[in-house]
Amino acid sequence: MKLANRTIKTSESGLDALFAATSADVISFAGGYPDGQLFPTKAMQAAFNASFAADQGTLLQYGTTTGYTPLRQKIAARLNRLDGLSLTADDILLTQGAQQGLDLTARLLLNKGDGVVVEGPTYIGGLAAFDAYEPTYYEVPVQSDGLDLTSLKKVLLKHEIKFLYTIPDFHNPTGTVMSVEKRQALVQLANQFDFIILEDAPYRDLRYSGERIPPVKAFDTEGRVIYLGSFSKILAPSLRLGWLVATPALLKAITALKAGADVESSHLVAVAVDDYLTHNSLDAHLDTLKTSYAVKKDAMVQALTQYMPKAAHFNNPEGGFFLWLTLPEGFDTEKFMLESLLPEAKVSFVPSKNLFASKSVINGARLNFTNVSVEDIEHGVAALGSALSQALAQPISHHG
Repeated sequence: MKLANRTIKTSESGLDALFAATSADVISFAGGYPDGQLFPTKAMQAAFNASFAADQGTLLQYGTTTGYTPLRQKIAARLNRLDGLSLTADDILLTQGAQQGLDLTARLLLNKGDGVVVEGPTYIGGLAAFDAYEPTYYEVPVQSDGLDLTSLKKVLLKHEIKFLYTIPDFHNPTGTVMSVEKRQALVQLANQFDFIILEDAPYRDLRYSGERIPPVKAFDTEGRVIYLGSFSKILAPSLRLGWLVATPALLKAITALKAGADVESSHLVAVAVDDYLTHNSLDAHLDTLKTSYAVKKDAMVQALTQYMPKAAHFNNPEGGFFLWLTLPEGFDTEKFMLESLLPEAKVSFVPSKNLFASKSVINGARLNFTNVSVEDIEHGVAALGSALSQALAQPISHHG
């Protein structure tokens, strides 16, 4: 069988390893999963039941490609209230999770070889989505306050790019937040150098401390920001329901691409989520999530502080699902995980290599705290610290 070239690149993304089920005896800090015990199961079940009870014969029929209008109205109203946007339902397309928004945007903008700026590191699923369109990546480092604008300007002066992909709120994988100043400057650069900003915001509502700041979209003056949101991290991943916000011209073209890809996102699911939002407070549900996740995040930071060897550095994010661990230059976290951490300590994380488009940084790791019990966080981090201390005591060439 002769497969398309794009499949080769995508199959090497490392995404499959991330979702591969680890055995029951492994403490996994790897997956980016929400805590299943916090899903609003009863309320969602009631919402599905109510949708069927109220059905006038259209619930199981085809809907529209843009998606169920009442739900798009609610999403628009929420973004307007919380983030100072001025959207209507017409500015929003419902998608199969935010992941589909990544694919549709890349499909809209990229010819083979076109330039894309990505953060280093970035979301592995973003790279997997973009890889299929065979772009040329330009990697810009992430600093503690978001992407490095000095590095970005150097790229923009030398290369033409179609879009820049950023996760400004509780960045996946580092947990960092882009400063307001950088958000404004980024939009000015997009205007100046004529590129699109793809703003991916699945963790935006999960802030545990500090002040909520406006999305990059709030500073958009020329309709250059495509904004992605999702119910996966705040309601439930299996709904496969997200949204994409863009200007009318862009949205029309993206909607046409979606029609060719899957016709529409599930009308049944959209109606049920709309019913859920009508009869429940999403804000109250988010407060429950934030309370629980903040406890887990603090437990992980505390355990890392206690058990990490001196040479290991980690951050303390204000929200989201992840924190970032940095080990000495030359230390190979992937090799360490596969050869000793998993088989001996029974702990897993996501090594940094596949989180960089360049695959050039091997001494970092992403740790997830949302889908692990506080007890497992304590045990897992202790085991990780012990395994790291042993590995770091070896000469570094051992990991080269």
